[in-house]
Amino acid sequence: MRNLGTVIGFTLRTKMMTKAFIVTTIILALIMTIGVNVPYLISLFSKDEPMKIGLLQGNYPVIEQSLEKSMAEQKNKDLMLLSYPNTTEDQLKKDIEAGKIDGYLKLEKQVEGTTEQFPKVIYTGTDSLGMSKENVLTSTLTLLKTKWVAKGALSEEQFRQLNEPISFESVKLQANGESKDPEKEDANKGISMMVVMVLIVLFFMTNQMTGNMIASEVTQEKSSRIMEILITSVSPLAQMFGKIIGMFLLGLIQIVVFLVVVLANLMLPHNIEPLKEMNFDISMIDPAVIGLGLLLYVLGYFLYATLYAAVGSIVSRTEDLGQAIMPIALLSMVAFYIPIFSISAPNTMLVKVASYIPFFTPTTMLLRIGVGDYAWWELVVSIALLLVSVLLFGYLSAKIYRTGVLMYGKRPSWKEIRKAMKAYKI
Repeated sequence: MRNLGTVIGFTLRTKMMTKAFIVTTIILALIMTIGVNVPYLISLFSKDEPMKIGLLQGNYPVIEQSLEKSMAEQKNKDLMLLSYPNTTEDQLKKDIEAGKIDGYLKLEKQVEGTTEQFPKVIYTGTDSLGMSKENVLTSTLTLLKTKWVAKGALSEEQFRQLNEPISFESVKLQANGESKDPEKEDANKGISMMVVMVLIVLFFMTNQMTGNMIASEVTQEKSSRIMEILITSVSPLAQMFGKIIGMFLLGLIQIVVFLVVVLANLMLPHNIEPLKEMNFDISMIDPAVIGLGLLLYVLGYFLYATLYAAVGSIVSRTEDLGQAIMPIALLSMVAFYIPIFSISAPNTMLVKVASYIPFFTPTTMLLRIGVGDYAWWELVVSIALLLVSVLLFGYLSAKIYRTGVLMYGKRPSWKEIRKAMKAYKI
C-alpha cells in the first residue's frame, strides 16, 4: 500500500505540472467561458434597433391599414413597419440606399383566375427578411386574408380566437396513477437535461485525456527501459493501479476547475438576468442525477482506464500507440454519441439496450436517469453489470500489464499474451 500511495502521488504531481495538461485545461476553460457567454457576445454584435420595413400604400388601402395596425399592436421588438402613403417605389429605394429602411413591402394584384383574390405581397430589400421575421409577417397576413375572405361573416371576437394558439397540455401519470404538474415537470426536465449534457461531455473529455495519458506514460517508460528499474522496486500491480488512481484524481481536479469556471461565468451580471428569466434555480437540480452520475462516471472511468493501461503495456514504441488504443477510443466515442443523438428520445430501444452494455452504461444510463423513464431494477442491473465488468477487466488488465511490461520487440499476439498470463501470477 505504501508503494501504491507513492505511485499515486508521483503520477499526480508530475502530470499536473506538465505543459500539456496546463495548456489543455486553460484552452478548455476558455472554450467553456466562451460557450457560457455566447448569448451575451451575440448581443454585443447584434443591432438593438428593430428591422425597419416600409409599406407602400395605395393599391389595397383597407388591407394595408389593417396590416399596419396589426403590426403596431404586436409591438414586435425585431420588426417595425413604417407607412409610406402617396409614395413611389423610387423614393423607397432611395430610402433603402440612405439607410432609413432595410426594405419595403408592396401589395400587388393576383393575375391568376377571374375571381377577386387576396393580393400578392412582394418584399424588396438589400437582404432577405430572415425566417423569424418572415414568419411574423406571414402569420399576420394569413389572419388578414381570413378576414378578407370572410367579409363580415365573422365577428372581431371570432377573429381574435382564430389568432390565438391552441392550448395544449400533457399530463404524465406516475406508477400509482397520480398526475404530475406538467409545468414543473418540464422545468425540472430541462434542468436535468443540462446537467446530463454537462456530465456526458465531461466524462468523454476526461476519459479520452486521462486514458491517453495513462497509455502513453506506460509505453514511454517501457520504451525507455525505465520500466526495468521500476519493476524491481514497485510491483506491476501497484504501478498500474497507482497510475490509474493518480490520473483519476487528476481528472477530478480538472472537472472541479471546469465547474468553477462555468459557475463563475454564470454568476456574471450579464448572465444573472437571463437565468432569472429562465426561472433557473439550483434547487431544481435533482440530487439523484448528480449522485448517480458521479457513480457512473467513477465506474466508467476505471473500466476504460484499466483497458488503456493494458494496451499501453503491450506496445513497445510510442509510434504504435495510436493504432493500438483506437478500438478503445472508438468505444468511448460510441458511448458519447448514442446519448447525444438520443437526448430528444431517451426511451428508444437503442438507449435501453445500450444502458446494459458496460462500455456504454455510464452515459446511456445517465441519460435515462436524467430525462428518460427507467425502473429501479434496470438501474440496479446496469450498475451491477458495470461493476462486474470493472472487476473482470481490471483483473485481466492487471494480468496483461504484469506480462506486457516485460515483453519487448514487436507487439505480442494474443496467443503469446495468453501463454505469458498463464506463466505469471499477478
